[in-house]
Amino acid sequence: MSEDLFSLNGKYVRLEPLEARHIEGLAAAVSSDAGDLYRWTFVPRGIEETTAYVNTAISWREAGTAAPFVTVRQADGVVIGSTRFFDIERWPWPEGHDRYGRLRPDVCEIGYTWLSSSSIRTAANTEAKLLMLTHAFEVWQVVRVCLHTDERNERSRKAIERIGGKFEGILRAQRIAADNTPRNSARFSIVASEWPEARQRLTALLNDR
Repeated sequence: MSEDLFSLNGKYVRLEPLEARHIEGLAAAVSSDAGDLYRWTFVPRGIEETTAYVNTAISWREAGTAAPFVTVRQADGVVIGSTRFFDIERWPWPEGHDRYGRLRPDVCEIGYTWLSSSSIRTAANTEAKLLMLTHAFEVWQVVRVCLHTDERNERSRKAIERIGGKFEGILRAQRIAADNTPRNSARFSIVASEWPEARQRLTALLNDR
């Protein structure tokens, strides 16, 4: 498996590289009766929209800027959502620097995360974050991971802070919001020196599940 195609396996969930074969499973995972669950996050609805969503994610992977996944429940193999690394950057370290010539990312962002309504408040998201952050900091050895959420999404902001994300500020009109308005994004980050503490937080949260 190439560096761009890898799975992350946990006790509760498995993150598989997103492929066209996952379109039907992703479309089925979106709950029609989810209420406000997807109010602040864009989630594709139906086969046509999901196909476009998957194709875009794969094109980003092919460009080297993203690593998109489907989230699969280990217990029964059912697709329950999606997440990805994106805005992957490799910095031009000068010759002689100990990071010179690295092929792996230096920084990245985690986002585009959503789950089926039945998977909310389960171990799925906590374990997925633990798997992804562990890969970013311990395999890729990045110096920073960023996380953004809609400024209005209090639940998401509290969840990011709970796992150790440090609030950096608000990026005004940073991207299109799920309600098709210019979105102000709350920006958080975890840097390499903070990862051991964040890992302990995530592990404790997962054990509490």
